[in-house]
Amino acid sequence: MNAFAAVDLGASSGRVMVGRLVNGGVELTEAHRFPNRPVRLDGRLHWDISALHRGVLDGLRAAGPVSSVGIDSWAVDYGLLDADGALVAPPVHYRDARAEAAIEQVLAEIPLPELYAATGIQFLPFNTLFQLAAAPPPPTAERALLIPDLISHWLTGTSGTEVTNASTTALLDPRTRQWSPEVASRAGVDVGLFPPLRRPGDPAGVLRPEIGLGAVPVRAVGSHDTASAVVGVPAEGGNFAYISSGTWSLVGVELDAPVLSEAARLANFTNEAGVDGTTRFLRNVTGLWILQECQRVWRRTDTTGLIAEAAALPRAAVVDVDDARFLPPGDMPSRIADACRETGQPVPGTPGEITRCVLDSLAEAYRKAIADAVRLTGRPVDVVHVVGGGARNELLCQLTADACQRPVVAGPVEATALGNVLVQARAHGVFSGGLADMRAVLRRSQRLRTYLPR
Repeated sequence: MNAFAAVDLGASSGRVMVGRLVNGGVELTEAHRFPNRPVRLDGRLHWDISALHRGVLDGLRAAGPVSSVGIDSWAVDYGLLDADGALVAPPVHYRDARAEAAIEQVLAEIPLPELYAATGIQFLPFNTLFQLAAAPPPPTAERALLIPDLISHWLTGTSGTEVTNASTTALLDPRTRQWSPEVASRAGVDVGLFPPLRRPGDPAGVLRPEIGLGAVPVRAVGSHDTASAVVGVPAEGGNFAYISSGTWSLVGVELDAPVLSEAARLANFTNEAGVDGTTRFLRNVTGLWILQECQRVWRRTDTTGLIAEAAALPRAAVVDVDDARFLPPGDMPSRIADACRETGQPVPGTPGEITRCVLDSLAEAYRKAIADAVRLTGRPVDVVHVVGGGARNELLCQLTADACQRPVVAGPVEATALGNVLVQARAHGVFSGGLADMRAVLRRSQRLRTYLPR
């Protein structure tokens, strides 16, 4: 049986996809999709992890018989379990501000240049390191599990820490791919809370009998969704950049080793573990989150209509999408207007004008990130691959090609689920080979579109 269930949890929704290896390619179908709605409890923003778990179970039951299951999600957040395996508290959402209280304290012990040289992770105010330092686990907590590892534990009863997600914590040495005891000690964080590390493809247990689906194996995959998405980039050769475009945009290149220079730190690039020992050298760029929040304020779900309105307008204003004002939820249209006003640019007023500003701003952020990646690594970039939800946005893809002055290949939209499935399939023995072989499978079976720069 060559069917594999990919559990893919995103910041706004989760889904269970089923991938089948057919005629040298991979076919993907959606078994179940469910919302991911954060909840506010006692003044803190939390993930509704119980609802996500129920959604995963419903999806696996809808998927039908499969050879194995793999789980990926966003990074940095975690759940704490007590000695009986019960959740101590719902996982806190990375957009909650709690970690900010510990940043100054941690950096007084480990200045940013030293922290970057040790971990290679860009400074973000919600890094796991800062979260753990800001909210030390209570005495009842005996184990910390990153989100995909927590779901995996609930499905199987076994625990592990998958390395691609562990690398985002700012607690892992990117050269050895082992925990950094020095960083943890200086920050006052106990990495002993995390169970042993796993690699993509490693066994992660079998489904519990009470789930009722049989002893289906669970496999570790690139459990950070971007790690799976980069596997799902249908590139040929090594001279490519990728943009995993969704709520966040992850913009970078694939390397054989981390880049830990001071110049890389100052450019706010991160070195995250990839599948097969690769390094994802990338910059986190605030992505379509800004437009999603605008749509929430406008109460408009017609993204296609907004993009059509924006496409009919000229470029007028560009904002820094990584300005801290755009990180928390809120009145995003007003924030965009304020940013334009402060920089002496025309102030967009209509939804179409604001959408055009957001998309031009994203394309400009992508251009800068790719130019910096080339400068910092010496790796030429001949083509830019856009995967994820943003690959559907024709205007954004064309603006990106124009800004970067390189061809943009858009697709697949479901790169994360595809990368998840391919790692499982290889571990199951369906085929052998490395990333190049996986990507060849994608090129044979996925519909792609190329945008040439104007």
